[in-house]
Amino acid sequence: MSDTETVVRGACHHDCPDTCAWEVTVVDGVAVNLRGDPSHPFTEGQLCPKVNPYLDRVYHPDRLLHPLRRVGPKGEARFEPMSWDAAVSEIATRLSSAIARHGGETVLPYSLDGTQGLIQKGVMADRFFAALGATRLNRHICGVTAWLGASDVLGVPLGSDPTDVEFARTIVLWGTNTLLTNRHLWPYIETARSNGACVIVVDPVQTMTAARADQHVQPRPGTDVALVLAVIAEMDRAGRIDTEHLAATTQGWPELRADAQAMTLAKAERITGIDADTIRELAARIADAPPVALRVLVGMEHREFGRDLHRAVASLAAVSGAARHRGGGLVRSTQVYFDTALADITPPEGPQRVVNMSSLGDALSDAVDDPPVTALLVYSCNPAAITPDQNRVISGLEREDLFTVVIEQFMTDTARYADIVLPTTTQIEQLDLMNAWGHLYVSLNRPAIEPLGECLPNTEIFRRLAGAMSLDAPGLADSDSQMVRDLLLSGHRWLEGITYERLLRDGWARLAVPPGWSSMSSREVPVAPARSSGAARDVDHQVPSHQLQLGPLRLGPLQYRVATESPNGDRALAERYPLALMSLKQHLRFLNSHYGGFEHHLPDPPHPQLEISAADAESRGIADGDEVRVFNDRGELTLHAAISQRLQTGLVTIPFGWWAGAADARTVNALTNPSLGDPDPTVGSAAFHDTLVQVEPVERIASGTV
Repeated sequence: MSDTETVVRGACHHDCPDTCAWEVTVVDGVAVNLRGDPSHPFTEGQLCPKVNPYLDRVYHPDRLLHPLRRVGPKGEARFEPMSWDAAVSEIATRLSSAIARHGGETVLPYSLDGTQGLIQKGVMADRFFAALGATRLNRHICGVTAWLGASDVLGVPLGSDPTDVEFARTIVLWGTNTLLTNRHLWPYIETARSNGACVIVVDPVQTMTAARADQHVQPRPGTDVALVLAVIAEMDRAGRIDTEHLAATTQGWPELRADAQAMTLAKAERITGIDADTIRELAARIADAPPVALRVLVGMEHREFGRDLHRAVASLAAVSGAARHRGGGLVRSTQVYFDTALADITPPEGPQRVVNMSSLGDALSDAVDDPPVTALLVYSCNPAAITPDQNRVISGLEREDLFTVVIEQFMTDTARYADIVLPTTTQIEQLDLMNAWGHLYVSLNRPAIEPLGECLPNTEIFRRLAGAMSLDAPGLADSDSQMVRDLLLSGHRWLEGITYERLLRDGWARLAVPPGWSSMSSREVPVAPARSSGAARDVDHQVPSHQLQLGPLRLGPLQYRVATESPNGDRALAERYPLALMSLKQHLRFLNSHYGGFEHHLPDPPHPQLEISAADAESRGIADGDEVRVFNDRGELTLHAAISQRLQTGLVTIPFGWWAGAADARTVNALTNPSLGDPDPTVGSAAFHDTLVQVEPVERIASGTV
């Protein structure tokens, strides 16, 4: 090793449960190598295919390195360079003018998980927008519905440590594609399998994980509640439920039992499409082969009643007694462990107006007024690509009276509509504290190189804006390292021994959660989280009793609540648009929108396709590779069809996360459903997967023969 070579520890910032620890090798100030940290128990030296070439992103020739001012029409991406002083001054002046005219709520922040780091993601930005009195954004597009469904049963929804699945004998991967989206958990599953465990996947689609499982249970989309009731009923009829244990540890079992008893196997088969023998086998396996790990993440929540689905699986975990053994129980996001342990250093929430981020199209239209949104600040997010009802979102971004600032690394679909674009740092150029939602390790990400060009961390950008606007709220001048230190000073027992100095030395540390601990089996009541960078924020926290909350699950004549935009929902709508559309993560190098605009990350062919079953294709006269029109009342796309054997009849898929690439292009979110299942319009995830479409061959449309 030469005198100029150093190795700097950090951690991946992407929206992924794995939060891999990494090491950056730097020579003469240039990062020359990035690898997974071989000493980290979860990462074990391996990064994923999308992050292995991350340095190409850092040094990409299209990287934004200087502040930019728009000089052309919105959407054309015509900009000229400007200085930081000029950019900060103009933004401060425009924001101050808008607030003077309309009040602070005229300003809307918009962000999500472009970075999941606690500092760069939100602490300083939250302080800045709170000081302005800006509209508060509920970042519920992903995560909160799953949180709510689990919390209905658990209170504070702490599941089991995911790595404990290695001790399970039955692993049910329910609505999650582990090999694709949570690949570092798979070795633990294989360890369990080598010890005799059975791996079952419950998913409407035959994913790559389902193809590797011992059994694939393929329900019709959105019918999981009926399946859970049928499994509980079969366990009960066979005398496989410990009712004395339920009486001691739960409330609401009689009501749940009554609903389950009403679900006959014949009825369940008719609703879910799963034959009675398969349901019997699933019930017997869950009852008779503990420990049983029921693994869920966020796939099921993207439905109008996704909360019901998550509540049902959490109830099954409780009824089966799955958590009575290490390796069993509800295995979900670990984010709540960090939310519970870390200190609350965010500002108190004021009485500001609240907007759900899934409803951005509404917020930028005349549906939101008093005051209207006249200033939009986007950071760590690409809403033009990731938000449902894309046409309405872009229509809002085109407003000439909307002052839009985008903090970005590249000219994304959203940045094209900005008035000012500010260049921000990548993960290897900034300090951050990384929590995780797939394991219990906290990591310190140290900057490995100096920022390229004139790039600044998100935190420094908001510090400068606060100074230019003469804001004097507490904490607006805090350094990044001070905020990291403050987060670690909660005194919570799970942070015992974890200090800033230890993380500087070691890079990472496991939360001091006792091995095998689970809130489903512990008699200890955990403390409700006081803060959250994710789903738990902006919802009412529930402190659980010692008993888990069950209660009735039967919701409607079909034993589950039927989404409005589904084949069994609005009949007139389903007649016009008879195909259910799911927007899926489908490629190892390209999952979310982070890499949707990078050629070497795209699959082959390098454009999105419509996946359709052979039966649905044949009935429409569509051959493999044909150009097709996919449409509904919200929009339309022209794509090539790929006939698939892994889909049920009546279901089509289009991959999520692509960039449009041009101002007049669209992606799957031109079709997706922005509706929310919760009665409160500010709460809950968008119903992406409850989307109905029709598909027609373009050639036949052009010839007039359709």
